[in-house]
Amino acid sequence: MAQRRMTFHALEVGDGSDGRWAAHARAVWAPAAENWLSAESLTPEGVARARELFESHLPKLVPVLDRLAAQLDFPNSGTYLTHAGMRPFFSSCTQYGAPGTLLRNYDFSPDMCEGTLVSSHFLRPVIGTQEAGWGLLDGMNDAGLAVSLTFGGRFVHRPGLTILIVLRYLLETCSTVDEALDTLRPIPVAIPQNVTLADPARAVTVYVGPDIPMTVAPDACAANHQHLEVPDGQEQVTRTQERLAAVRATGPDVAAMLEPPLYQYAYDEGLGTLYTADYRPAEGRVTYHWPGESWEQSFGGFTSGTRTVDIGRRV
Repeated sequence: MAQRRMTFHALEVGDGSDGRWAAHARAVWAPAAENWLSAESLTPEGVARARELFESHLPKLVPVLDRLAAQLDFPNSGTYLTHAGMRPFFSSCTQYGAPGTLLRNYDFSPDMCEGTLVSSHFLRPVIGTQEAGWGLLDGMNDAGLAVSLTFGGRFVHRPGLTILIVLRYLLETCSTVDEALDTLRPIPVAIPQNVTLADPARAVTVYVGPDIPMTVAPDACAANHQHLEVPDGQEQVTRTQERLAAVRATGPDVAAMLEPPLYQYAYDEGLGTLYTADYRPAEGRVTYHWPGESWEQSFGGFTSGTRTVDIGRRV
């Protein structure tokens, strides 16, 4: 297997008004932002539709959207930040939730992952793994709520919001799993996604997507399928059923997440494991793990900086 090196960044951005978030976004996203947007979303009608979708379903974040967009000097930044007109993207991932714990592997192409751990206070304190400007792959808030996503495995795409910005909204506005589920239920999500949520008292996984109502999974675990049958060819490529069975058997075990079948090496196919995140939201801390290395961050001790780590090797 080919060993890879990847650099992760930790960034404190406060409420996004002092330029730290904007400087990072301009450096990381400005050159490629429009590649994330569909051609339709760049038309006047698409711009209006994106704004309406965001305002209708994520209303409490509208002032933050406007504050962040005003600091960016590249075209269509406001539309980009709505996450309402983005091209679909598909990843892998495995995750396990339990009361007070959320453990996940994020599997994707190392060349297409921002790799930024962000501590923010847009509406409330949130720490998470940032993607696409201000969306989140996973994260936690100061109330003890943690959330994480995996791709739902079905290649369906319809108008809606990315799950990245939806996770941001849940953490900015909700305190418990039950509150987050009520908030999530009516939000239109553009592609099928599995969302695992955990607070000190409860953990649950739900299936969402543009063609199904929000559906509660049998337990708080997820890989890359939902409640429908997985075609044999898809299982051979993703091993989603194998990984789900494995994470159910091992439980919240970091060592198991760093070994096959949960740790994946298919980087050339965009399915290699980039990091393992162990959230303990009731304690306000998260530890990111890689083979032979870890990095802890918390609300009480968030440290900005960089880490260059080995991925794609055995411990």
